[in-house]
Amino acid sequence: MNATLTNRRVLLTSRPKGVPEADHFTVDEAPAPEIADGEFLVKTEYWSVDPAMRGWANDAPNYLPPVEICAVMRSFAVGTIVASRHPDYAEGDVVSGMFGWQRYAVSDGGNVDRKVEEDDLPPSLALGALGLNGVTAYFGLIDGCAPVAGDTVVVSTAAGAVGSAVGQIAQILGCRTVGITGSAEKAALCTQSLGYDVAINYRDEDVSQALKAACPDGVNCYFDNTCGPISDAVMTQLAIGARITVCGTVALTDWDPIPVGPRVHRQLMVARARMQGFLILDYKARFPEAIEQLATWVREGKLARNEHILEGADTAPGAIKMLYEGKNTGKLLIRVD
Repeated sequence: MNATLTNRRVLLTSRPKGVPEADHFTVDEAPAPEIADGEFLVKTEYWSVDPAMRGWANDAPNYLPPVEICAVMRSFAVGTIVASRHPDYAEGDVVSGMFGWQRYAVSDGGNVDRKVEEDDLPPSLALGALGLNGVTAYFGLIDGCAPVAGDTVVVSTAAGAVGSAVGQIAQILGCRTVGITGSAEKAALCTQSLGYDVAINYRDEDVSQALKAACPDGVNCYFDNTCGPISDAVMTQLAIGARITVCGTVALTDWDPIPVGPRVHRQLMVARARMQGFLILDYKARFPEAIEQLATWVREGKLARNEHILEGADTAPGAIKMLYEGKNTGKLLIRVD
């Protein structure tokens, strides 16, 4: 252990069932770990808060094993290398990766997503618009929905980290965009700052009727971040040949038992629609392609930075619940203290 450096950590100390809450975590301090040959030490600057963290904290079948009890909570982070005994990583390099909710992380490079080379842009973007959220929006829309100019694209959680990028990319591609979100403030953000043509506040409006008015020719593309009642409403407005990307299930707070809702098979059949699940990890080899294009759009002012930053490790335990309650506007991050 490196006794001269204090490592603030957020540990998962009890197993949640559903959305993790603050009392499932403990913030502690320990000496920063020492590095061995072939390793380097990252001082993290921002921690990410993502919907996937619910699944990582729960002991349920998933694409990754659950975080162990009393282990550092798994998360993406970005930071600067402060010590290195690795030939490919030097002190001063900025890197993003699966470093967890901790101030100092040791890595051998295996959990690094990439070196962050956009030194003219804020490093926090490596976790949002130029990170998994932006890349998810890029491939989930372009490959999953395959929009063409003139299409009507509907996006749920439209003011969130992924949704805000999806809407802006769709606008860049010449589409008409309709965002669904959960407050008047977020609806205003969608139309005034994120370029959506129409925003629907699902808490105050009848989503089915609002969609019928906003999409008179039907929905060509639906980027689904929620499932649940919002998606049920969209399914009633599909255009012929609609394409649906299922990217998230934030409206479903529990998977045991499996939630039951309206059956969509007939709507898909009548519209000759395609509905496809999407996991960004399938696109890892193509990340550089997306990041290069996204960074260009950021520099050109076509893709706006949309971040909600919490201050310090003590805010982390309640952050996942905050995300699922929709209290964030944009990419939810924790600035490390």
